[in-house]
Amino acid sequence: MDTKHLPYVYLLLVLQFVLIGYLWFRVSNTELVENPRDTRAKIQEAKPDRLPRVRIFELPQSPEFAGEKVPMEDPEVYERYERELYVNSYWESNTVLMMKRAGKFFPHIEQTLEENGIPEDFKYVALIESGLMNVTSPAGAKGFWQFMRGTAGDFGLEVSRDVDERYHFEKATLAACKYLRDSYGKFGNWTSVAASYNMGIAGITRRKNQQLSPDYYDLYLNEETSRYLFRALALKEIFENPGKYGFELQQDDLYKLPPLREIEVTESITNLAEWAKEQKSTYKEVKTYNPWLINRQLNVRRGRSYVIKLPV
Repeated sequence: MDTKHLPYVYLLLVLQFVLIGYLWFRVSNTELVENPRDTRAKIQEAKPDRLPRVRIFELPQSPEFAGEKVPMEDPEVYERYERELYVNSYWESNTVLMMKRAGKFFPHIEQTLEENGIPEDFKYVALIESGLMNVTSPAGAKGFWQFMRGTAGDFGLEVSRDVDERYHFEKATLAACKYLRDSYGKFGNWTSVAASYNMGIAGITRRKNQQLSPDYYDLYLNEETSRYLFRALALKEIFENPGKYGFELQQDDLYKLPPLREIEVTESITNLAEWAKEQKSTYKEVKTYNPWLINRQLNVRRGRSYVIKLPV
């Protein structure tokens, strides 16, 4: 090696030692490199946990439907109940909207049930049937209480070209009470009555006879009817203990019906939009508060009358 280059070699070696020493000092005395677990812990402390927290709920020990005990000591019954409780608790958007709609419709349903000797818990049957909306099922059942056309006529609801009282929630609630009373006369217990509202009186009777069991909880049923009563039980539990399941609605958060005036109609209306204008209202309000009017006109037969409700 040419000796004239030795000073540069020594200088490079000194610089390497200085750099190595500097890096060692940083590693030993700073937090740039540390235990990965410690690093993750500090990151979690610095940032709030944004992941949703799924809580395990403590199920009620002795739930009841219409005063009748649910046999929670049966593991299969326990699991069916728990399933619906979690499904409805964590389907937050749907449950919140049902709670808000209940503010509009539960007071009348509760009053009608009481006046007809039906336990208040049956308001949850309307809730699981329709979500308190005038929906139509794939089979053609309509309204809050999901009456089929033939059954509607049997219980006093008019279904015609201009009128479908399955969408008249007051009259449909009264018709549902008549059905529930008839069913109770057949079965003598409200649990079977609730199941029959889904499967029909004849359907539940046939299953009981085939399986030699009078108890709903002991019946082997299709998926829908098997879940049916447990959906009502789960919503009852959530509605009665909303805070326990993370729902914090105030009274002001609930939907409300506006004050309504009633107009008795004894003659046919050829154009509901024109009639609404004469009443200082709108066609939209006529349809919103009277969804049972399914046409643009209303034919009133001799001796009949209808009550149309409009906002005050």
